[in-house]
Amino acid sequence: MPADRVCYTLDSTLETVNSAEEAAGRKAAEAGFDEEEVMQISMAVREAAINAVLHGNAYDPSKKVTIAFERTPRDLVIVVCDQGKGLDASRIPDPLAPDNLMKTSGRGIFLIRSFMDEVEIHPSQTGTELRMIKHVHGNPADPKEAVQ
Repeated sequence: MPADRVCYTLDSTLETVNSAEEAAGRKAAEAGFDEEEVMQISMAVREAAINAVLHGNAYDPSKKVTIAFERTPRDLVIVVCDQGKGLDASRIPDPLAPDNLMKTSGRGIFLIRSFMDEVEIHPSQTGTELRMIKHVHGNPADPKEAVQ
């Protein structure tokens, strides 16, 4: 099966987050995921888009968020990129730590990692790329391939 790829460019507004979530739901359903998995994938993309708009681009109207969906024979690969200063993943607070239980910061990445099979964060001076992978049914991942 050939890879199927589509890319969206969104404004840095919270209104565009709904568009990203809806697109993720469509792509996940087309890839054959069940209702619960479609919801999880949609929520992961929503959280990634919120992070890109809010933390990455800081609502700057001159900056964009790109979201790419690629369906390969084994996976649904979703890449969300912002044009911010780059994310220091080591500074993301652990939402399960006792001191952070009542704080909202860090929950988005936690949810993304919970819902997706693989998550990679690639920061740079020109933005952050968040790569999320959900394995398609019938194609279990080699545990050695998983990257957190």
